[in-house]
Amino acid sequence: MSIRDEAGSEEQLAELREALRRAQRNEHKAKAKIEELVQAVYQAASDALRAQPPVKVLPPKKDIRKGKAEVALIHATDWQLGKRTVSYGIDTLEKRMDRFTDKVMELTLIQRAHHPVKECTLMFGGDMVEGLGIFPGQQYEVEAHLYEQLFEASRIMQKMVLSFAGFFEKVSVVSEFGNHGRLGRRGDMPYGDNIDRIAYRITAEKLAAQKNVTWQQSSDWYQVVEIGNYRALLVHGDEIKSFGGNTPAFGILRKVNQWASGVLDGKWTDAYMGHFHTPMTLTAANGGRIFITGSPESGNEYAREFMAATGHPSQRLHFVDPVKGRVTAEYNVWL
Repeated sequence: MSIRDEAGSEEQLAELREALRRAQRNEHKAKAKIEELVQAVYQAASDALRAQPPVKVLPPKKDIRKGKAEVALIHATDWQLGKRTVSYGIDTLEKRMDRFTDKVMELTLIQRAHHPVKECTLMFGGDMVEGLGIFPGQQYEVEAHLYEQLFEASRIMQKMVLSFAGFFEKVSVVSEFGNHGRLGRRGDMPYGDNIDRIAYRITAEKLAAQKNVTWQQSSDWYQVVEIGNYRALLVHGDEIKSFGGNTPAFGILRKVNQWASGVLDGKWTDAYMGHFHTPMTLTAANGGRIFITGSPESGNEYAREFMAATGHPSQRLHFVDPVKGRVTAEYNVWL
């Protein structure tokens, strides 16, 4: 190699090194901006929380009956708060969640006529907000931006938790986030930075003085729900991919069977998910069941066009025997 060739190679190498340094600096700046944005959202939520007085209700009188007690298991999911259709909006969601809360308590009173039901486990399953930019054309079905979605979702969740705290002696809240609450496009930000999680955190901190309410939440994409000897898996459902928009029953079975084979820690029998907006029950290979819960939304044009399907507004209520570790009664609560 000539001296000229060597000089040219050194010059190219220097240019490549400088290009790499520029790329690294730009990546660091972008990452810093993302972290600053997430921190700003958390800080705004924290400031708003401190500006409001704590809320508290009195728990009910203790049920001193000696009968075999059961636990109410409530699955509230896929609210899509912020979506606007011809028959759905924030006001509609709130009315339907009030109706759902009332129906849970009515059905619990029927159960209590036979045996004590002192406690409930409330599962928030994700997609509590509509988010922005999840699918093409979504901006035409959004009535509120993320800020309003965040605080309205927290307000309605707070009202539901407080209603149950005044009706049940103990309320255990288990929360999982969905794909609609993610910040930015898929992969732009860490998976756990999610509007659903922020709404859960605001609600939990707002209700910190409520001594008969506990919260289970984490950055994991699944939660294991424990009610005595009953153990169940809670996921949102977007972990299972659908083809052509159809509810992928085979894909759900295959994925849950794989999870139950030991892929996920902890022994559990049943699995709960939302995401598909259509209530369904499947039987897994381990003998447990997979419960897919509906959504309170209605009039979804995207679902009609892309999936050629529509669902009736609903949520789910079960009653669980904590000793035998099984579901004793199941309700699709139509709204």
